[in-house]
Amino acid sequence: MIHVLKAAPPISKEIIEAFRLLDVATVYEASGRKGYVDNAIRPAARGNRICGTAYTVQCAPGDNLMLHKALQRAPASYVIVASVGTAYNYGYWGGLMAAAAVARGLGGLAIDGSIRDSAEIAKMGFPVFSRGFCIRGTNKSTLGIINYPINFGDATVFPGDLILGDEDGMVVVAAKDCADVLAKSLKRVEFEEGKAAQLKAGVSSVELNKLDPVFQALGLAEE
Repeated sequence: MIHVLKAAPPISKEIIEAFRLLDVATVYEASGRKGYVDNAIRPAARGNRICGTAYTVQCAPGDNLMLHKALQRAPASYVIVASVGTAYNYGYWGGLMAAAAVARGLGGLAIDGSIRDSAEIAKMGFPVFSRGFCIRGTNKSTLGIINYPINFGDATVFPGDLILGDEDGMVVVAAKDCADVLAKSLKRVEFEEGKAAQLKAGVSSVELNKLDPVFQALGLAEE
């Protein structure tokens, strides 16, 4: 089999930059609540945001060999999105790897596993999302696959999909759906700004969301 496929076509810079300004929750709702990623995968440093074209990596459990290959092959601005099975408690990525990623102009790392050297990586300003931190070292002896669909935090990520993350969580948007989801996200922002104005004017959230019939149907009793 071919272990390393060519990178999928990049999502346009204009679309990436537009998504970069949006909250993950907004994009998730606008996409029809698709693409949710397990919220155990969090920013490795406060304030980290990630947005880019996915470069997918499947590592063998406890082995980071294919991450090194991804560092060699991934195009600038792409985000490495990696799965390690369920062997989370290894430090698959560290400071030296982050330094290499910065030198190559990569857009970040999202790994369904742990990293180490987190303080050093944070100082570099390289955005990382991970399941946690672990000092345990990895092997470099088992092949995996690159640029195949992977299971990432209960979501399926295809090479070339959009991966977006902020402090609330992560979402995946299929490459073919990006333009449509972006348009819907921008409309949702406008809609929510209108609702916020009403709330600031004194309208209750019960009135705004027409929840009185719901309470009535549930038999709410109040004094």
